Amino acid sequence: MGRYRPPAPKKTAVITKQGHERLTEELRFLWREERPKITQSVSEAAAQGDRSENADYIYGKKRLAEIDRRVRYLKKRLEEMVIVDQPPDDVSKIYFGAWVTVKNKHGVENKYRIVGPDEFDDKAEYISVDSPVARAIMGKSVDDEVSVLTPDGQINLLIHEIEYAKKYD
Repeated sequence: MGRYRPPAPKKTAVITKQGHERLTEELRFLWREERPKITQSVSEAAAQGDRSENADYIYGKKRLAEIDRRVRYLKKRLEEMVIVDQPPDDVSKIYFGAWVTVKNKHGVENKYRIVGPDEFDDKAEYISVDSPVARAIMGKSVDDEVSVLTPDGQINLLIHEIEYAKKYD
């Protein structure tokens, strides 16, 4: 069996202003602070002699490769991103950036914010615009019922509330 892996599905290239700022800060940190520190430690470890048994050197080289990979990804991703920093004209429907409260058949409420795929892991209540739940509720209004196929099976959700921040955050 080969090492081939099919390419990951293309992510939607939208992001909130805070998400963009967070990724930009991560890129700055990795490039200006973390990478120079690791480069210095690798240089010092290399000066000690036998590199094949030098754990600091081996770890440092691996860490540099990880940093370089993440920096390349962030640079490429930030170039293609579209920052959404305004609420939509029709705030009665669910679009990117909305806070949505849904109820399941047991009456349990969950509140989510629909954000870009690069920022949904920031907070537990953030869900990716590419997720099954977000895809099912996009464009819907209050009191609409949606059916979502999840790994645990089919679930029905009732849209209870939609809100957008006054000052779009």
